[in-house]
Amino acid sequence: MAIPWGTIKSLLIFFGPVLLPKAIAYYRAIRNAPRLHNRPIRPAPPSVSRALLLLFVVALLFLVRTLPLLSPENIFSLTQSRLQIPVDVLFNRLAALRPLTPPDLALRARFVNLESRLLYLQFGPDVLASCPFCTSDDPSSFLYYALPDLVAPHLLNLFVLTLATAAPSGGAGWRVPAAVAAAVIAAADVYLVGSYNYQANARALRLPDVDAFFWTARAWRFVGLAALDGLVGWALWLSATNRAFAAPPSAAERVEGAVRALAGVKGKLNAAGVVKNTVIRDEELRGRGTAYWAHEGRLMRDVMEDREVLEGMNDALENRIDIRTVEMDAEAYAASVLRPGLQGGM
Repeated sequence: MAIPWGTIKSLLIFFGPVLLPKAIAYYRAIRNAPRLHNRPIRPAPPSVSRALLLLFVVALLFLVRTLPLLSPENIFSLTQSRLQIPVDVLFNRLAALRPLTPPDLALRARFVNLESRLLYLQFGPDVLASCPFCTSDDPSSFLYYALPDLVAPHLLNLFVLTLATAAPSGGAGWRVPAAVAAAVIAAADVYLVGSYNYQANARALRLPDVDAFFWTARAWRFVGLAALDGLVGWALWLSATNRAFAAPPSAAERVEGAVRALAGVKGKLNAAGVVKNTVIRDEELRGRGTAYWAHEGRLMRDVMEDREVLEGMNDALENRIDIRTVEMDAEAYAASVLRPGLQGGM
C-alpha cells in the first residue's frame, strides 16, 4: 500500500527540524575525524584497491543484467496482447514472431485461466513454466519454487561483500554493516514479492494498464544490489584513505608516535650539541661567534636608548602587560624545565 504524499510531507515537516541538524553534525564529525585524530590522507592500499575493483565489476554486471536484451521475455508485451486474449491467439501471435520453444509450450499448458496469467506477471515465465508442483489454486507454491532464484543474487552479493570487506586496511570494519544491509535488502525483496497483490492486474483491460511486476522487481533488485556495492566501495575508499570515518589511533600507535617524536627531538639536540662543540673547539668559529654577540649587544643597546622605543616600552609595561603574570609564567616554565634534571640528580 502506497503512503500518501501528504503524510510524507507532514512527517518531513515534523521531523525535519530535529533530524536535519543532527545529520549535518554527524556529517561534519565524519569529515573532520581525520583532522582531529591527526590522520593524513593517503592512497588506497593495494588490498583495498583490489576490493574496490571487485565491487565495481560485480556492480557493473548487476547493471548489465537489467538490460532488456538480458531479461526474460514478457509474451504479452512482445505480442502486444491483453491479458484476456484467448490462449490460441496469443501463441499464434508469438509463433509469428519467432519459433515456439519447449518453455513456450509449457506456458501454453499453464495458461488455463486468468489466475495463471496473473501469477505469470508476478513470478515470471521460468517459474510458471518449470514448476512441477505449483498450481494456481495455491499461489504460495509459486513463491516457494521461486525463492531459490530470488535469493541467489543476494547470496552471491553477500559473498562478494564478504570478500571485499576482508581487506585488512579499512575493510574489516565494514563487514558487519555490509552484511546487515545485504540481509535487509534480501528480506525486503522476498517480502515485496510475496506480499504483492497480483489480483490488481485482473482489472486491467488494456496492455498499458498491466503492471509487469516481475520485470520491474527484477530490474530494481539488480539496481539495488549495484547501489549497495557502490556504497560499500565508497565507504571502503573513504576509510582506507583517511578521508572520513577515521578511527582514533590506538594506545600502541600513540606510544609509538610519542617515541618517534622524542627520538626526533633527541636527534636535533644531539646535532645542536655537536655544532656547539665544534664552534667552541675551533678558534676561528669561536671568534666569529663572540664578534656576532658583541655586535648584537651594541645594536640592542642603541635600539633601547632610542626615545620612541623607551616610550613604547613604558606604555606597554604600564598599560598592556601584567608583569606579575609574566613572572609567574616564567617561574612555572623554569620549574618545569629544571624539575626533571633535579629529580634525576636526586
